[in-house]
Amino acid sequence: MNSLTAPYFHDDEAARTYLEGVRWPNGPICPHCKAEGGWKIESKEGTKNKVRPGLYKCASNECRKPFSVTVGTVFERSKIPLSKWLAAAFLLCSSKKGISAHQLHRTLGVTYKTAWFLAHRIRFAMTDTGGGLMGSGGGAVEADETYIGRKPGRNMRAGAGHKHQVFALVERGGKVKSRHVTNFTQIKETLASTVSPEATLYTDQAKMYRKLGKDFAKHESVNHSIKEYARGEAHTNTIEGVFSVFKRGMIGTYQHCGEQHLKRYLAEFDFRYNHRAALEINDKARVDHCLEGIGGKRLTYRTPN
Repeated sequence: MNSLTAPYFHDDEAARTYLEGVRWPNGPICPHCKAEGGWKIESKEGTKNKVRPGLYKCASNECRKPFSVTVGTVFERSKIPLSKWLAAAFLLCSSKKGISAHQLHRTLGVTYKTAWFLAHRIRFAMTDTGGGLMGSGGGAVEADETYIGRKPGRNMRAGAGHKHQVFALVERGGKVKSRHVTNFTQIKETLASTVSPEATLYTDQAKMYRKLGKDFAKHESVNHSIKEYARGEAHTNTIEGVFSVFKRGMIGTYQHCGEQHLKRYLAEFDFRYNHRAALEINDKARVDHCLEGIGGKRLTYRTPN
């Protein structure tokens, strides 16, 4: 899957078959009762009403409900062709700095509103809902915060007051987890719920880390105010690199982001970093990981956030 020439990007039946292979490698699983197995419901010859493509019936005697591979997912009840869903997922997963809704609507031949809907649902599918604690066994974890938002205008003072604060944690050689925060308590809670007490925490010289760092096996910081960016293993260069890609994408590609949607964009950039080429994950595998995460995350037009 190195381009949009694959059949499942243009043919809905091929797209459905591909998605079933990704989500059900060992056969159908009923989304209603989680029972394994089921049989495909086919249209009978001579009947006026055709059966919806890809429809199965649960094999469990207690359930017997019909279902398809899109039930209970971000694709459920969508009138958008499944092939376009897969193409949009490929474009979002393979573009390092993201792809705008305007570009999606031109590339896929859909309306801007449809492209915006597609992108946000796929970002929702990218959301990481699991994983163990970072730094378990004494691993190195970097913590830092940055700001994203509009630049000060004529009637706006410079500073961070008009911007949104993002706090992120990255395990060296591992994953990143980012969160939109508004106060110190949220930063403290994120550290406690995400990083193992066994970890070595690396930060900058911000005063809040002096107290927070005491909860971990080891804490080291670098003083950027005196142009100290690395001292042996102590540095925050990894997380600074993550922020660099994130900011370039938000400023150069997306340009505008409402506070209520920031968590979706963070999930997108986190997902691509956590499934990056350096971890030997190519574009096809990255898309497959995204498609594996579409279950149990249905959103409608009435719940865009």
